Amino acid sequence: MKGVILAGGEGTRLKPLTLVTNKHLLPVFDQPMIIHPLQTLKNIDITDICVVTGGEYIADFMRFLGSGSDFGVNFTYKIQDGPKGIAHALLQAEDFFKKHKVVVILGDNIFEKISVPKEVFDNSYAYVFLKEVDEPQRFGVATLDKNGNATHIEEKPKRPKSNYAVTGFYIYPNDVFDFIKSLEPSARGELEITDVNNWYLKQGRLKTIKIDGFWSDAGTFKSLFKTTVFLANKKGFDSK
Repeated sequence: MKGVILAGGEGTRLKPLTLVTNKHLLPVFDQPMIIHPLQTLKNIDITDICVVTGGEYIADFMRFLGSGSDFGVNFTYKIQDGPKGIAHALLQAEDFFKKHKVVVILGDNIFEKISVPKEVFDNSYAYVFLKEVDEPQRFGVATLDKNGNATHIEEKPKRPKSNYAVTGFYIYPNDVFDFIKSLEPSARGELEITDVNNWYLKQGRLKTIKIDGFWSDAGTFKSLFKTTVFLANKKGFDSK
């Protein structure tokens, strides 16, 4: 199995910290942020990993992560030219995946645990992983029917129809790249991952998995602090 960590973007919500480094290299408690999605992939036995980031930062990632041997993995690096959206970042990894199923994690997403059924890797379905949250309007939000199946996914709705956020962990069939190539940029000028998810949904090929335990992105000062405190407490750190 192969996986990709998407670590591009400008980190606008974390300025001025991101004026001098990539968001995903900022510390979250005792580790740079990118180590946490890396560990999530390792926990599901993925050790062949592509890192996608902007060209101005790729040397920093290579200097820190190297070949991956120090982390028990093998890294490949790809450049995303400009902040053109999550789907655009994923497209840069097309050659890396060849015909494999596509496992994606956003570099600012921290999961306490992810459980992935084995059949996920042997079928033609796409999977999104949901978490019930207090502020769903910050995320893509999944509307579910009475059986727990997604009926629609809306990006950052002002009036969310549920509290189920689509987390930054996705699994796609390899045809995801063909669809991304057909996408038009959104009003934000980006290729949106929510459009990808809704395409699979309309085809009847999207499944949802609800996750347990802690989850947060670390892309705002509030969520970065929240995540740092959680990890510190989990490791028994006492600020006194």
